[in-house]
This record gives sequence, structure tokens and C-alpha cells, in this order.
Amino acid sequence: MKKKLIKGLDLEVYSEKLSNGLEVYIIPFKNVKLTYATYTTRYGGNNNEFIPYGEKEMINVPKGIAHFLEHKMFEQEDGSDAFKYFNENGARANAYTSSKQTTYLFSGVNEFYNNLKHLLSYVESPYFTDKNVEKEKGIIKEEIHMGDDNPYSRVYKGLLFNSLINHPMKYPVIGTDESVSSITKEDLYKCYNTFYHPSNMFLVITGNVNPVITIKLIRDHENKRNLKSKRKITLGEYKEPNEVFRKEEKLKMDITVPKIGIAYKINIKDIKLNKYKVRSYILSGISTKLDETSLFYEKMSKKDILTIPVDLEGIVLDDHIIVMILAETNNPSLLLKEIKKELKDLSITEEEHNRAIKSSICSQITSSDNIFKMNSLLMSSIINNGEVVYNPIKRIRKYNLKEYKKIISSINLDNYTIFEIDPLKED
Repeated sequence: MKKKLIKGLDLEVYSEKLSNGLEVYIIPFKNVKLTYATYTTRYGGNNNEFIPYGEKEMINVPKGIAHFLEHKMFEQEDGSDAFKYFNENGARANAYTSSKQTTYLFSGVNEFYNNLKHLLSYVESPYFTDKNVEKEKGIIKEEIHMGDDNPYSRVYKGLLFNSLINHPMKYPVIGTDESVSSITKEDLYKCYNTFYHPSNMFLVITGNVNPVITIKLIRDHENKRNLKSKRKITLGEYKEPNEVFRKEEKLKMDITVPKIGIAYKINIKDIKLNKYKVRSYILSGISTKLDETSLFYEKMSKKDILTIPVDLEGIVLDDHIIVMILAETNNPSLLLKEIKKELKDLSITEEEHNRAIKSSICSQITSSDNIFKMNSLLMSSIINNGEVVYNPIKRIRKYNLKEYKKIISSINLDNYTIFEIDPLKED
């Protein structure tokens, strides 16, 4: 077991890579009663094309299967539901699937070690039958339709679909009615056996925990499985064109105020920097121009064009970054015109740059007191960087205005798609 300090945050990370490849990371917190554990596989909505474990040919499984698999993991062979055990032991449990990962989690004050054993046991014990798979399809489809009733979800999904051409992130993680209908128990077992091997998984535990006892418990549990560290997983490759799939789309829903989104598809293939650092620079520049402290927001608010600040998100792909700007507005066409005008010049002052640096450092320090935020930060670091960042503040301070200007001068914001939802009008 290794122990390493996260510099600047005064937190110690205890870690160990077990003989079967499972990685364990623990941050004990003093004066905290609660403990939070997450068990993650590096498998999400993007991973529909791969060579299954023990096979030689690439296959393409139905969209939404990673999320479907997450749902089915809670159903056990004895007929019990994994949630029930946590409830009876004073813990709150959940799970979620994103484009890159599936995570199972629980938090609680008491019975931590028993709850941890249960987390490991049920995630490592798949049970799929034709009957229970068929039953789940209706539940998932209802979830899909609920998302379709949410205007913000529709704008987000619409922007992704219309931005991308070949990349699997084009499609929602949850899948579609059609893709969910085609999922079989054989598909689920192929995905599980390929991606749920411990060498493709990791545990992050934060809170009131003894790292020595905890890692021993995990090590003893995993040794009983007699699994060896496995070979690399072969995934499908995607060549994503620079152009967007569709320039504009509009639809009507039962809403009172129009919702609008614009997504810029930015080619970063030739930028010789970490992709996530490039994203930070781009988001920092756009945020400075559009956020609630900007002159732009003040002007749009006074004209009643914006009633709330815009939402901003950056999605990193292989050779592109998708920057989404989502807003609620009484005048979609005018707002879009003003946004495009504002973003023609992304230059910022040294004062604005320094303010962004201080804000990022402040966010890191604030997160260091929160077991949930620190757990999430570790997970994101492992998924995106392949390792824990042990000096995040130093990394933030390395961002500089000269580098920012170089990045901003090399990107092109002429490539975008627009998605608009307008209110239904009565006849």
C-alpha cells in the first residue's frame, strides 16, 4: 500500500493495485462521520464496439447497453434487490452511467465494512435471464420518454446528435426504444465479461475510514475470486469529420419560454497540449465573456433577453472539443446573434486570467472539505488522465496568459449547430 499527499489540500491518498488489477484509492477524513464509496468500471455509453473477452472479432452491441447493464446489476440470483441491503444497514445507494464510466456507490455512517462487502459482492455477481432482461426493457423505455419530456435534456441531446457524425457520443447513453428492445442476456454477459474485470475497474473511498483495514478487506475479498490481471481491451475506432451533422433544428414543446442551445465543434488535433487543458482554456475564455459577472450578461438581462445565466459545458472527444451554450430566452434569434458577436473576440485581460486561476484554486480548496466532491475529483482524474493528480494547485498555476492566447488564436468558432425549442401556440 502506498501513501501520497495531495499537495496544497493536506489530504493523504492511500492506494494499492491488487494482483488482479483492481485499483483502490482511499482518502481518510478527520472529524467526519460519513463514508462514501464508489466502484467504477471504465465502461460507458461510448463503448458499443469492441472485441469481447475470449473472442477475436469486433462486435457492435445495441446502444444504451452499458446503462441497461447498470440497471440489471441490482437484481440478484436469489431474487433480492441489492438496494434493500443498503437500506437495512443505514446506507444510501445508487449508480449511474456516463459516456466513459459506470459507477456503483453508497454512503453511510454505520456498517461501512459490511456495506462495502455487499457493494463488491453484488457488482461482481451478474445474473441475467431472458425474463428479467425483458422486464427491464419497459422500465428503461419509460426513463427514455421521461427524458424526452425535459426541454433542457432535449436541447443537450439534440446538440450532441447534430454536432457529431461518427462518434458514439452522438447517441444518448440511455439508448433508444429500438436499441433497448434488441438487447439480450447474451449481449449483457459479453459486455460484463469484457469490461467488468477488476483490471478495468477501480474503487475510491473517502470519509471516516481506516485505510489499512479497508484495503485488507478488499484484498482478501478479491483474492478469493482467483482472477488474474487481464489483457488490454480492444475498442472500435472512430474518425470524426470536422463538419457538423446538421446546422440547425427546431421543435415545439409545452413550455412557456423558448430554450436555445448552440454547440461549437472545435478541431484540436494539431494543438500539442493535454486535451483537458485545452478545454479549460476555451471554457475559461467563453465563460469570461458570457457568465453572470460579464458585461454581456448585464446587457442581456437589462433588455430582458436573458432571465438566468447561460449554462456552459465542454465535451472532450479524440480530436474535437464540443462547447455547448444553453440558455432560456424570450428572443432566441437575437440572443444567438449577440452570443456569436461576443465570441468573435475571446481575448481576455491579465486581470481576468488571474481571476479565473484564483477561482479554480478556490474551488479545489473548497472541494477538499467535502468527501463527495473529492471522490468525484479522484474519479474524474483517473478516467480522464489515467492517474490521480497529486498537485492540482500547481497544475492550475501553470496555466498562463501567453499559452491561452496561443490556443485561442488557433481555434475556429465558425463550425456550430443550433437547437431551439419553442412554446406550442394555441390555435
